[in-house]
This record gives sequence, structure tokens and C-alpha cells, in this order.
Amino acid sequence: MRKTNKLIFISLLVSVGLALSVLESSIPIPIPVPGAKLGLSNIVILVTLVVFGFKEGIIVAMLKSILLMLITGSVTSFIYSITGAVLSCIAMYISYRYLSKFFSMIGTSVIGAVFHNIGQVTIAAIILNNIMIYTYLPFLLLMSLFTGFFVGLATHYIVKNLKINFNSIFESRNKK
Repeated sequence: MRKTNKLIFISLLVSVGLALSVLESSIPIPIPVPGAKLGLSNIVILVTLVVFGFKEGIIVAMLKSILLMLITGSVTSFIYSITGAVLSCIAMYISYRYLSKFFSMIGTSVIGAVFHNIGQVTIAAIILNNIMIYTYLPFLLLMSLFTGFFVGLATHYIVKNLKINFNSIFESRNKK
């Protein structure tokens, strides 16, 4: 894949991730777990990890968080978002790259969701200087199972479709 095409594709992934983040913030979740979200933008990050690799996945995750902060103006949310996104990206990459014999795309996504929540709760504990915030973690981890399943399933079908329709992306990835 030419460098320009790759840059365009990654830019589109960042844009879609940003759009999904903004859309997600307007979707009410009928579960009484404050701060729980569907994690729709994690679909884009996981697709980026699978198609392009770790470096591009981290770039997409960080750019999405930075641009979301610029759109919403919430620096506090940015701190939680960037921490969760980076930790999740690292965990998903390790799972996908080294543990794919044991974990499907859904398992990789659940691992990412779990680490996203661990990162955010850890940052909350540091900011609030209160370790008791970890008592909230089991509720978020339970939600991670459901949101991670959905994100992993969606990613599986998207990657499958990309392999069929954009085979040149995967061919250039395998030549590295």
C-alpha cells in the first residue's frame, strides 16, 4: 500500500472513531452504572491494530482522544480517555499478536475493554486520591464483558469484509 493511501485510510479511521465517540455520548445506557459506555470507537482501534499494527493503533487511539477533547472541551475526560485508550490498545495488541491461539477477536476485545476500565479507574484513584474508587471496578468489568463482546463481534465482521474488499491492505501488511 502506498504511503499516501495508508495515511488517507488511517485518517478515515480516526474520523470514524471520533464520530462514533461523539455519537456514543448521546446514546443513553439504561444500566445504572455511571460512566459506562458502549465503546463503539474501540471497534476502530481494534480494526487498526489488526490491519496496520501497533504503532498505527496507538496513533489512532491518541488522535481520537485528542480530537474528542478539542471538540468537547473537556480536559478531565481527556485524561481518562487517553489513559484507557492507550492501556486498552497495548493489551489488545499483546492479546492479538501473541495470544491469538487462545483468544478470538471477541476475547481480544474483552481484554481491551477490561484494561480500558482498569486504566480509567486507576486514573480516577490517582486524581481523587482515594483508593476506594476500586470498589466500582467490578461493576465496570461486568459491563466490559458485554461491550467487549459487541466490539469484538463487530470488528470480526469488519476485518473479514476488509480482507475481501481491500486485499491490498493485508498484502502490504504481510510484506513487512
